[in-house]
Amino acid sequence: MRLADADDRTTRARVRDTAIEVFARDGFTATVRTIAEAAGVSPGLVIHHFGSKEKLRAECDEHVLRQTREANEQGLDEQAGPHAFAGFVRRMEEIDSDGPRIVYLIRSLQAGGEMARQLLAHLAEDAEQTFRKGVAAGTIRPSRDEAARARYMVAQSMGALLVDVVMNPPADWSDAGVILQSYVDRVVLPAAELAVHGVMTDESLLDAVLAYREERNDHDSD
Repeated sequence: MRLADADDRTTRARVRDTAIEVFARDGFTATVRTIAEAAGVSPGLVIHHFGSKEKLRAECDEHVLRQTREANEQGLDEQAGPHAFAGFVRRMEEIDSDGPRIVYLIRSLQAGGEMARQLLAHLAEDAEQTFRKGVAAGTIRPSRDEAARARYMVAQSMGALLVDVVMNPPADWSDAGVILQSYVDRVVLPAAELAVHGVMTDESLLDAVLAYREERNDHDSD
């Protein structure tokens, strides 16, 4: 490979990484000029490498999704319970280095679209694997529908995060550590209580839901 080609690819990656930081900080309305200034290049060079802001955003999406899957795969080996929480605390302490990716994901969920759908689908798949491992280890109660439980838990957790950002707007979107730590401080106790103890003191609601589903299934099969 020629040195010029290597430098060209290095510049492209640097512009992409800078774009992720700018999109996380300013949102997806950030301009090519703003990204170029942050990267120390000209707007023309950004367009030379990516063709348009939309194509640059698509490449950022792909890179962030790939990083997220890799991070989630590393966490799948952690068991449920106190070991998983210890791992979560450790990752929170290291969040500054991964901050732009995390905030980029929040921005993507707010924006919706294909990126958000792919992200939620990946998170649901990873959550289902985690639940199944916990069930096998005896640390998580089994579900009648593991995939549905995983999808619901992801929707609940990510929805709660988006609501929290609305209710408590970050003063500095570039500080992922403060954003996530503040959120965790507000929700970790009720979330842990719900996970461990649940809400209801009897199973009558579940019995009613199961009876309703059985009735619906019988009706649909007629």
